[in-house]
Amino acid sequence: MKVVILAGGKGTRLAEYTKKIPKPMVKIKGKPLIIYIMKHYAKYGFKDFIIASGYKHNYIKNFFINKSFGWKIKIVNTGINSMTGGRIRRLKNILKNQKFFLTYGDGLSNVNLSKLLKFHNSTKSYATLTAVRPPARFGAIKIVDNKVQVFREKSNLDVGWINGGFFIFEPKIFNYLQSDQTILEKTPLTKLGKQKKLNAFKHTGFWYCMDTIRDKEIIEKSKKI
Repeated sequence: MKVVILAGGKGTRLAEYTKKIPKPMVKIKGKPLIIYIMKHYAKYGFKDFIIASGYKHNYIKNFFINKSFGWKIKIVNTGINSMTGGRIRRLKNILKNQKFFLTYGDGLSNVNLSKLLKFHNSTKSYATLTAVRPPARFGAIKIVDNKVQVFREKSNLDVGWINGGFFIFEPKIFNYLQSDQTILEKTPLTKLGKQKKLNAFKHTGFWYCMDTIRDKEIIEKSKKI
């Protein structure tokens, strides 16, 4: 199963680093953040990666030249200004008619990917996201019987669960991605939620997103990585 990592954004809230390099390439304890993400997937046997780059594409490309880590790695320039859904849409011909993992290039977790896949396969939904309980400054989702009933990015729901990424998508997700400007977290996931085609896999273990300098410092001090 292929693993897509979204790594094309500009990461403006981490501008101290991202003026020069893409956010997924910012180093944590001497290694780019994206390597920790890839190692986690590889730990569960998922070693076929597609990195959806954009901003400073060549930096990522040059880093992986002559490096394989024993993994299959394909780097695809999905455009500097493409949104999250647009980047996925540009990968349609590569992913073909297959389900795939997808995650963000700035989030770390110890989510059990085998259990996530088993959970997804036990349903008839088009998508599964990993629901986590992070700081309240993130968006929130409402879950009923493991179905996402409400999806609101960066809103103030009192449920306590948010979208932590670490998705699994069926090929039908491409029917919800209209253009480069499609934001995955808005219309596509909102529609899937209303259609009861979006599942939530609850993860109560480690999860953290590197969005600011403070986040980077917290992650570097963590014993989880």
